[in-house]
Amino acid sequence: MRYVAAYLLASFSGKEPSNDEIEKILSSVGIESDSSKLNLVIKELKGKNVDEVIESGRSKLASVPTGAAIAAPTGGAASAPAATEEKAAKKEEKKEESDNESDDDMGFGLFN
Repeated sequence: MRYVAAYLLASFSGKEPSNDEIEKILSSVGIESDSSKLNLVIKELKGKNVDEVIESGRSKLASVPTGAAIAAPTGGAASAPAATEEKAAKKEEKKEESDNESDDDMGFGLFN
């Protein structure tokens, strides 16, 4: 990914990036470049418009499932009432705790 990012940075000059330009960008942030990976990126992107490559990648990413779909409950509609019951139970616990806290001062308020 770092090679692609360096390629994109170098392409802002308006001309096709060279190995030297990409290596210079990588070394400026302390990354030692691997010539085989660098050559692969340059070979794959040679002669291509970077904006078009990004757009085609964006359309491919649209079909990738996101983490939200994985986190969805598997119980379907049957699990919704259970979740509602859990929320109601938590509210009751909090309410009971609040009632107990008012008894802790034994009727005497700090600022009453």
